[in-house]
Amino acid sequence: MSRRVATLDWLVPEAVVELHPADAARAGVADGGRVRLRSRRGAVTAVARVTGGIAPGTVFMAFHFAEAAANLLTHAALGPVAKIPEYKACAVAVEPAEALSAACEEPR
Repeated sequence: MSRRVATLDWLVPEAVVELHPADAARAGVADGGRVRLRSRRGAVTAVARVTGGIAPGTVFMAFHFAEAAANLLTHAALGPVAKIPEYKACAVAVEPAEALSAACEEPR
């Protein structure tokens, strides 16, 4: 999102990733919790939206959020003739972001 439309920024204040309930449970991710998506090309952190409206084994994330740019996860290839970007799909690992933060803390 460009963050120039106050109403849109109010409705969706930060990046969201949609997960099926079974996938969220398997990954240990709760609705509204922070989640990290990781691919061979990069990683982003967003808020989990657990919903039955998405197919199991699939995640969805809009590419509009600068702070969690989904394009960091995908390939930048263009079609050879029309130069149209590839369909933005790739395999990702899903993990709770909180677990990563705790693992990075120094022992006391």
